[in-house]
Amino acid sequence: MANNMTLLWCTFSVPCWRVMIALEEKMLQGYNQTLLDFDKEEHKSTIVMDLNPRAQLPTFKHGDCIVNESYGACMYLENQFRSQGTQMIPEGLAEQALMYQRMFEGQTFYEKLSDVVYYEYYVPRGERHDSAIKRNKDNLAIEIQLWEGYFQKMEAGSYLAGKAFSLADVLVFPTIAYSFRSGLSAESYPKLRAYYSMMKDRPSVKTTWPPHWLEDQEKPQWGDFLKEL
Repeated sequence: MANNMTLLWCTFSVPCWRVMIALEEKMLQGYNQTLLDFDKEEHKSTIVMDLNPRAQLPTFKHGDCIVNESYGACMYLENQFRSQGTQMIPEGLAEQALMYQRMFEGQTFYEKLSDVVYYEYYVPRGERHDSAIKRNKDNLAIEIQLWEGYFQKMEAGSYLAGKAFSLADVLVFPTIAYSFRSGLSAESYPKLRAYYSMMKDRPSVKTTWPPHWLEDQEKPQWGDFLKEL
């Protein structure tokens, strides 16, 4: 069933990881996939540009349908294969409302994380400012505290939208995982750490775990950017 699906991805991408988790949850193993190297600018190659003129990853195609935005691709997979694999949209209205709230809040979380982790990558040396670095870290600290607070109000063992796994977890967990891999303190955010520990043992997450993390799953990937948050 998945042999008419194609995913172009890179290993350090939160958006790519979201789609790969969704594919696993919907039991769509066996799709065609190509691992590209962002540092070699392979995201600008013809294989990507023919499907995604924004030169971004992931690039996802199912038959004649192209859905390159990770949120859109995950929602598409759930809608197209609703009766297959994990049901990722809860039936209850209250649970749905919380799921949609958390999943779209996750975009803000990822943007604020990126502002810190990728600052030196995207901002030329001559345009960097200590005040901007501090502001970005302060904004991220407030954001992470917000998510820690969400879990403090929920029962132990809860997912992002309640007791059941949902699209919110598919879309937001990779951001939380990257936060800890960027040095976020487990002691400072115990609720987020408990959620991270629970999720990393989920089969769909273990199967799609970023290859460059496998050797040492706890070693910070990007240094200690978030150590002091």
